[in-house]
Amino acid sequence: MASVSVRYIVDDVDEAIAFYRDRLDFELVMHPAAAFAMLVRGELRLLLSAPSVAPGGGQAPADGPRPAPGGWNRFAIETDDLDATVARLREAGARFRNEIVDGVGGRQTLLEDPSGNPIELFQPTRPEARLGGA
Repeated sequence: MASVSVRYIVDDVDEAIAFYRDRLDFELVMHPAAAFAMLVRGELRLLLSAPSVAPGGGQAPADGPRPAPGGWNRFAIETDDLDATVARLREAGARFRNEIVDGVGGRQTLLEDPSGNPIELFQPTRPEARLGGA
């Protein structure tokens, strides 16, 4: 059961569903309206919302800007073989913001979903950087 929920604003909910389901192994839980879907992957629940004037996660606040995809906040997906994961995604036409970089706890790169939202792909190089600890 998911224990963390993240909402991403996307340009096209159907395109985003296909990307997350087919490329990153998310499971579609519900898609009750054109502007909203819910997917899960392990303990992560991903809410996808299109910018909308209707009430919901894609609605602009009365005194604020319209929600839009992009930015730098992101969630990370851990992988045991970053090079193979990146190669598979590049082969499928995925876009990346950078090349693989080596950090203090692991190697990472930023994948973009079809709307430009970042997803960090992370391969730990230290036991304590691995999800669930050593």
